[in-house]
Amino acid sequence: MSWDWFADPTYWTSRLVFQRLLAALYLVAFLVAVNQFRALLGERGLTPIPRFLAARGFRQAPSIFHWHYSDRFFAAVAWLGVVVSSALLLGIADLLPVWGYMLLWAVPWVLYLSIVNVGQIWYSFGWESLLLETGFLAIFLGPASVEPPVLTLWLLLWLLFRVEFGAGMIKMRGDPCWRDLTCLYYHHETQPMPGPLSWYFHQLPKPLHRIEVAANHATQLVVPFVLFAPQPAATVAAAIIIVTQCWLVASGNFAWLNVVTITIAVSAVDGSLIWSAPDDLAAPPMWFNGVVIGVTLLTVVLSYWPVRNLLGGTQLMNFSFNKYHLVNTYGAFGSVTRRRTEVIIEGAADTDDPEWREYEFKGKPGDPYRRPPQVAPYHLRLDWLLWFASLSPRYGSGWLPALVGKLLTGDRTTLKLVRHNPFPDEPPEVVRARLFHYRYTTRAERKETGAWWVREPIGTVVTPCRLSADGSAKPVR
Repeated sequence: MSWDWFADPTYWTSRLVFQRLLAALYLVAFLVAVNQFRALLGERGLTPIPRFLAARGFRQAPSIFHWHYSDRFFAAVAWLGVVVSSALLLGIADLLPVWGYMLLWAVPWVLYLSIVNVGQIWYSFGWESLLLETGFLAIFLGPASVEPPVLTLWLLLWLLFRVEFGAGMIKMRGDPCWRDLTCLYYHHETQPMPGPLSWYFHQLPKPLHRIEVAANHATQLVVPFVLFAPQPAATVAAAIIIVTQCWLVASGNFAWLNVVTITIAVSAVDGSLIWSAPDDLAAPPMWFNGVVIGVTLLTVVLSYWPVRNLLGGTQLMNFSFNKYHLVNTYGAFGSVTRRRTEVIIEGAADTDDPEWREYEFKGKPGDPYRRPPQVAPYHLRLDWLLWFASLSPRYGSGWLPALVGKLLTGDRTTLKLVRHNPFPDEPPEVVRARLFHYRYTTRAERKETGAWWVREPIGTVVTPCRLSADGSAKPVR
């Protein structure tokens, strides 16, 4: 990358692709909010936003919802995000002057920041902060009519370095299976949301799994340093990261984590290798260069905390050091579970002689004969939290009893998050949640039975409950 501190036209095409990909991801994120917020966060949701706002001020959770909240207003905010993201995807921002471009790109950042900061446990994933930090930097890339600002491109490289190197370091410091190259013996089976090809990845020979882990270490611990090398080395490094992330997309469902990483990596590619920039590009205005310099200095200051975290003995994973989700620390799978457990929710129409029928969710494993679907980059938040609840009761303590209560009342908003409702006519009289051990079928079992999973019950998460007079779930006595 050029050391011209102001602009470099060779990254014009890379910037264009980066912006379109990021706009598409914003669009997905806002559609997820539109479709899921009422059941999870609405006024009658599992963890209502009004209750959250009553306990926290603006400084603790910066959000426009501190000034006003209603489900209609939240829906309007989310739909506005959909509209603006669509406009950015169509390239409307490139038709505006620099200041207009900045204002338009700032809108989805402000809106999504407002959602994330009131989203509680449903928005506690690392890719929320990653999307916000990437979206913030996009504000300072400029429209297609001006040369790409070099300092902003360097800030994107620094972000990509933290994503990759942070993930590599958390693995080396965490589970021993990363150091002995055996983590992929388990990962494809125990990951939060397997995809349609995950079973096949799990069946790969163990020596190949070890090669996969070794290649992952090289990609996350060595390749990130090459991003700062002159071209074409930086493009090669970015290409390696993109290929690795595509491998992860194929092997599992991690919402938009991998696609955001691919998007950032695109910014490191020498765009002239794809398409030459127009000859009539304008130099960025001096005031814009001054703003970019200010953002760079802010990033340098805020980088103290993630750098200290990376170099310290106890590394935090996916953590924001400020409420605006700027210059965060990243990482994933510092530990890998060896056995898969799933929370299975069942209902029965008769308490005295229950015939238990299972609720099937859209993405998480349930029916052993159902092939895991492709979900990413869409994010099924309830399905993900049910995976966490299977690891420890504390992950579901604040919302799982409320979910049981919603099922007992046949709440239509909540049932929209379910793939199959076994009680379409009237709600069940009793609901329970059991814990099952799941494992993939072997090749022979798959051929013989057609099943993708073998499962067995191992415990109870929520004892059978019925609806109380106040509308909550109470244990059956």
